[in-house]
Amino acid sequence: MSHGHASNATVMGAGECQMEMLWNWRIVDSCILAGSWHIKNNAMFAASCVGAALLVVALEFLRRLSAEWDAFLLRQFQRQLRIQQGALARAAPSNCCDGPVPPLGTHYATFRATSLQQLIRAILHAITLGVAYLLMLIVMSFNGFIFISIILGAILGKFLCDWMVVRLPFEAVDREEKDERRTSVAAAGPTGCCA
Repeated sequence: MSHGHASNATVMGAGECQMEMLWNWRIVDSCILAGSWHIKNNAMFAASCVGAALLVVALEFLRRLSAEWDAFLLRQFQRQLRIQQGALARAAPSNCCDGPVPPLGTHYATFRATSLQQLIRAILHAITLGVAYLLMLIVMSFNGFIFISIILGAILGKFLCDWMVVRLPFEAVDREEKDERRTSVAAAGPTGCCA
């Protein structure tokens, strides 16, 4: 009778969801985040790893989307400022001044996002924060394969969604000025300290 009881406990123990609080490499019967995310075979585990990596890519996409939205708003504000400056320049009477009036100091124009624009910013922030916390909880399954998948997803997300493009202003250099710079560099040597 006791043998049957022990056998029954073993059967119940097999296939149960096991969440570990220590670093592990468990694949089958591991649970991620909740008992409903119970991994029963290798295919489910592979799908979980891919899903975790894609979730990080989505997080990077949301971060990029937020930055692009803010840049779009800034361009709108700059466009509004140019329109207002043009209107002020046209409104000034032609006989008012002898020449251009020098500015007395730095001037600032303040623009505020509309309620809808700010709501979109807040929603993007909330979704980004929610996905980031979800990823943190997934990492807390302490599964090494899931952790590696998240790191690979971060690499892929940064590569796809955060391509660095920089726009730098520069001035055209006269040919004579360029020759002067070249000779001064040659005289100073490649390190700039001595010939």
